Amino acid sequence: MVHQHSSQARLSPSSYEEDIALLLAPRLAYFAGVARHEHVTRAAQEMGVPQSTLSRAIVRLEQDLGVVLFARKGRTVSLTPAGRTFLTSVERALAEVERAAESVQADADPASGKVAFGFLHTMGSETVPGLIRAFRADHPRIRFTLVQNYGEAMIERLRAGELDLCLTSPVPDAPDLVARRLDEQRLRLVVPDDHRLAARKRIRLAEAADETFVTLEPGYGLRRITDDLCAEAGFTPRVAFEGEEAETLRGLVAAGLGVALLPPPAVARPGVVELTVTSPRAAREIGVAWLDGHVDTAPVAAFKRFLLSRRGHLLPD
Repeated sequence: MVHQHSSQARLSPSSYEEDIALLLAPRLAYFAGVARHEHVTRAAQEMGVPQSTLSRAIVRLEQDLGVVLFARKGRTVSLTPAGRTFLTSVERALAEVERAAESVQADADPASGKVAFGFLHTMGSETVPGLIRAFRADHPRIRFTLVQNYGEAMIERLRAGELDLCLTSPVPDAPDLVARRLDEQRLRLVVPDDHRLAARKRIRLAEAADETFVTLEPGYGLRRITDDLCAEAGFTPRVAFEGEEAETLRGLVAAGLGVALLPPPAVARPGVVELTVTSPRAAREIGVAWLDGHVDTAPVAAFKRFLLSRRGHLLPD
């Protein structure tokens, strides 16, 4: 190997880390291969690259670092003290890259890959477990990362690449997202079982204009729907308590602390009565959303097809 070491490194201490990575990354595997064999020709044969390419890559690496990594004697080389120090970190870095590559390949495997799936808290006790059970009847080895959150937070995670798909309400309308309506869920006015309206089966929402409401916090889709329905009924709800979870609100209603507009519970809760709202029409649309232009892995594509096939019968009867 002809050694043409430059006395001046190409990278100054003020260079950006990403610039260093771009210069060094392609040469690290070559360096590790030569260090393992301590022989340029044998390393080139094992790695399937021309010897001249390998030699030039090592010289450039030393020039970029401004450090001599190998002591040379013909085709035989041995690591300098600096080279041994560098090798320890390079081997760790290459092993981490290999683990990362294996992980993403495993996640994309059609039979056993992974889907990052977000959904509303109100769909976690019954709807989502039923969906995944039905899907895995035909895809038993596909794995899921499940995230429960409110709609706006899930949309943020979609945009950040942390989720592949999410079930949310209202169905989002944004230029960077694709969303498909899947089903509709009727909302009920939930009142304490000793409330003046508890003997009723149906109610116009305007009849609750003087009631104290318990609602989800601003930013939750169901809170926005509640505010919109009350406005349509001609009033602004007087909110006493705000929470993060629908069943907590049911508990507050049962304790006599207000009334609430909520989707049906998975299991009937004592202490409350749930009234059908006849006017305005009280319902929320449930849809699936994903990032526009995102390339799906095979498992994500399969689960997306499954969800779209459930249009009109997504929710339990």
